[in-house]
Amino acid sequence: MHIPGKKYFTIKETSAITKVQAHVLRYWEKEFQLLKPVRRESGQRRYTASHIHMIEEIKELLYRKKFTIAGAKKEIVKARKQNPQIELPMEQNPAAIEMLKKVKSDLKTIFKMLAKD
Repeated sequence: MHIPGKKYFTIKETSAITKVQAHVLRYWEKEFQLLKPVRRESGQRRYTASHIHMIEEIKELLYRKKFTIAGAKKEIVKARKQNPQIELPMEQNPAAIEMLKKVKSDLKTIFKMLAKD
């Protein structure tokens, strides 16, 4: 599967990439809590590459491994517990962005201090 080098994808583009119909994607959003695309002010869904990977994972469980929706949910939760990874939509968290900018600034200051020695 090739994901174009874009930051966001519409539901139509996501559907074309994953070969999962748009109405199925909308249904999966309701069923799988980890699949929550960001929405524009107009309400249009904006999927990211991580959403597309999640869709592929769900598709694998449901269509190829023949899990039920409930079974796929349990499997995804189990996989996340074994490999915990926090997914934060940074564009929706300005406080986190500001904190990261401060950390970056502090690190630059530390590097300058170390370079003087």
